[in-house]
Amino acid sequence: MILGLGELLWDLLPDGAQLGGVPIDGSMSMGLLGGVPIDGSKSMGLLGGAPANFSVMAGRLGNHAAVLSRIGRDDLGRRAMDRLDAMPVDASAVQVDPAHETGRVTVAFEGGQPRYTIHQPAAWDFLELTDEWLRLAERADAICFGSLAQRSLESRQTIQTLVAQTSSACVRVFDVNLRKPFYSSEVIQESLELATVVKMNDVELPLVLGLLGLPADEEPAGDRLRRGALRLLGEFPALEMVAITRGEHGSLLVRRDECHEHPGIRIKVADTIGAGDAFAAALTHYLLRGADLATLNEAGNRWGAWVASQPGAMPALPDEVIARITAEIEG
Repeated sequence: MILGLGELLWDLLPDGAQLGGVPIDGSMSMGLLGGVPIDGSKSMGLLGGAPANFSVMAGRLGNHAAVLSRIGRDDLGRRAMDRLDAMPVDASAVQVDPAHETGRVTVAFEGGQPRYTIHQPAAWDFLELTDEWLRLAERADAICFGSLAQRSLESRQTIQTLVAQTSSACVRVFDVNLRKPFYSSEVIQESLELATVVKMNDVELPLVLGLLGLPADEEPAGDRLRRGALRLLGEFPALEMVAITRGEHGSLLVRRDECHEHPGIRIKVADTIGAGDAFAAALTHYLLRGADLATLNEAGNRWGAWVASQPGAMPALPDEVIARITAEIEG
């Protein structure tokens, strides 16, 4: 049982926008990206949110994966459930908010680069601590939670209570997702105190260290990242592993007594949406099976690279691709 806890939202892209070389308009993008037209044909919506992306990937790898989030009683909420129903993920515990809208992120492009507006309030700002969710947390073998969904006090309290309710054997993955202005030193501190694994990218690591008042070295990249990870491990006793992704340059996994560096997988990138979430899901999948650091790193990079090679965060995944990548990881 693997849980993804936090935001579920739609990325709304403008009519005619380009994502990985694919035009986001009309039926062409619907087929390739799993997008749906929003507000007529004016924009396209792609379902996402890091916890949802994580849960879908965990389910695709053969786990019983569930999404714990909240949607509005609106058209976007219904479309979200329809999209999740087609995925190997349990969405039965997703809450429906009668007063607040399903989460939206408006994507605009300036000079070819995307700019995101994360609208608030959204339904996922009001995650409710229910008996059903508490029972799921008590049964969980792994739970993944992030920083963005903790921007509101209500959801922050629900998330932290649920994570604290898990068993001592549960893998508790804190996926750092720094989106201005939706993070604080308090959220980072409290989340790291609960986590057994933290995942972030190489840009976020010095920011996290700074928020915590810990020094960030100005050394060559690899050694600087390792030293930063060791500082986090020294500061938080429950933390067992720090995972640092580095885009096309792979990733670094650090424990107190060992570390492993992966150079990355060469691919033609379509877009990077959901790649980090796929990395986290694959890492969690193999961590639950007792894999060593080299296998964990290989799995995270293989699946992260595959998602980055496809348009969107939840691309179609044929059985033969699962078999091939699994053989590459475990062979």
